Amino acid sequence: MPCIRRVKEEDCKRIHEIYSYYVLNTAISFDLSVPDEKEFKEKTAHISAKHPYLVIEDEGEIRGYAYADFLKERDAYAHSCEVSIYVDKDYRKKGYGRALYEALEKELTEKGLYNLYACIGDPIGEDEYLNNDSEKFHSRMGYKKVGVFSKCGKKFNHFYNVIWMEKNLKEPSDLNDYS
Repeated sequence: MPCIRRVKEEDCKRIHEIYSYYVLNTAISFDLSVPDEKEFKEKTAHISAKHPYLVIEDEGEIRGYAYADFLKERDAYAHSCEVSIYVDKDYRKKGYGRALYEALEKELTEKGLYNLYACIGDPIGEDEYLNNDSEKFHSRMGYKKVGVFSKCGKKFNHFYNVIWMEKNLKEPSDLNDYS
C-alpha cells in the first residue's frame, strides 16, 4: 500500500535519481544539466521549509514526489503556488501522480491557498523528448490552460512552447479574503 509523507533529507538521493532521468532524457524539465546532489538537497530543504514537499513510497521505495513553491516571492502572491510533480519513469500511469497531487492539494487548501499553477513544456508537433501527457494529467486533475509562451524553451536542439495551467482550490468570498 503506497504511503505519502513529507520529504526527509535522506530521500534526496532517490528523488534526485528520479529527476535526473527527466533532465537527461526528456524536455519535461528545462534544466539542460542535472543539478549536483548538494544543490538539489539544498533546493529541496529550502522549498520544504515553507511549503509541502511530498514523496510517495511503495514497497519501501520512493516512486515519485510533488511539491509546491512560491509562484513569485512577493507578498501579493501569498495565496498562490506553483506545483511540480515527478514520478519514476517505470511507475507512471499507476495512480501515484494522482495520489500525490490529491495529498498536496489537500495540504495547500488547509494552508488557505486559492490558486495553483503548473508550468508545463509543450511540444510543437511530434517530438521524441516531450509529449502532451503532463497537460492531459493536469486537465484530469481539474487544471485549465490559462497561457501559452511560444517557443520560449530550447532543449535537444528543439524549441518548445510553455503552457501555464491553473486550478482554483476555492473562490474568495470577497476581496477581504485576500488580506
